[in-house]
Amino acid sequence: MAHWLYKSEPFKWSWDQQVAAGAAGTHWDGVRNHLAKQQLLAMKLGDRGFFYHSNEGKEIVGIVEVIKEAYPDPSDPSGKFVMVDLKAIEPLKNPVSLAAIKTEPRLAEMALMRFSRLSVQPVTDREWDIVLEMAGHKA
Repeated sequence: MAHWLYKSEPFKWSWDQQVAAGAAGTHWDGVRNHLAKQQLLAMKLGDRGFFYHSNEGKEIVGIVEVIKEAYPDPSDPSGKFVMVDLKAIEPLKNPVSLAAIKTEPRLAEMALMRFSRLSVQPVTDREWDIVLEMAGHKA
């Protein structure tokens, strides 16, 4: 299973809204970056990801799961971009802030540090375990 990080501005789409979508989940649309598109295309059913509140909060707040692999994003008039469907799995016991991630030397190479503007990012297995540890979850 691969791991990912999905960034969303809470005023546009929050963790609470993702949770409210229930088991049916919702689509992750609006991605207009070619590298992020490649990440979406690489996602498989059952892959898990961190839900990150960007701009406001700047913290990882929950875990989501891919429930539908990449398909055309109808909000893209060019027809070049795709989206996936995600459902909420669980909130983190303790949200992990960007500030905390920046002070953790084991996460210095995390995509969130190197590609801060990318809305969909890969997370290595090791990074996944470290963030879960920081959040008070068992890896």
